[in-house]
Amino acid sequence: MTSIAIIGAGSGLGAAVARRFGAEGFSVGLLSRSQARVDALAEDLRRDGVHAQGFAADVRDPASLTRALEQVTAALGPIEVLQYSPLPQKDFMRPVLETTPADLVGPVEFSIYGPVAAVHQVLPGMRFLGGNRGTILFVNGGSAVKPGRGVTGTSVAFAGQAAYAQLLHEVLGEEGIQVSQLIIGGKIVAGDPEKDPDVLAGLLWDLHVKRDRFRHQVSAD
Repeated sequence: MTSIAIIGAGSGLGAAVARRFGAEGFSVGLLSRSQARVDALAEDLRRDGVHAQGFAADVRDPASLTRALEQVTAALGPIEVLQYSPLPQKDFMRPVLETTPADLVGPVEFSIYGPVAAVHQVLPGMRFLGGNRGTILFVNGGSAVKPGRGVTGTSVAFAGQAAYAQLLHEVLGEEGIQVSQLIIGGKIVAGDPEKDPDVLAGLLWDLHVKRDRFRHQVSAD
């Protein structure tokens, strides 16, 4: 049995992805800074028949993230799918002329150092699974492709993450490991035919199984 590790798991998109992949037989590792929150989410998912477990991790602390992903593998089996989708902090979103070098430290740790640490941890296991098995999914905001003058931290850091994902897609694709991005402009809204969590979870599943697409972009509001 293999697992999906969802970094930044919450009751919206994270839960929807957990249910979608869980229905396909994946065990689900839920990663968040709050152990209590992911434990509660895991309990809800288990009531729906999903084999899920929560793990505490701070994406701005590479050692914490590495340790949590090791725990996912030990408890739930090899990580076949990694989803990186934590929500950025509000203080990352400052106007460009008010953004200092210190203001960019958090966004870069969050959106670049975190993904790099996570990928380095899961990649050996994905390679062990063999060709056309491993998948790395990045879920990002619209400022990854269209920077906003009022959200400088996420604009800079999301663009860096998007570039990293593109490079991974080019290199790891040669090994049969899929790397894709889902870029979402605007808020995720239940019932929206384009941005409902279940719809987005289906898109992420398609990016995993079809293995021939780097980016899917959902339009802004």
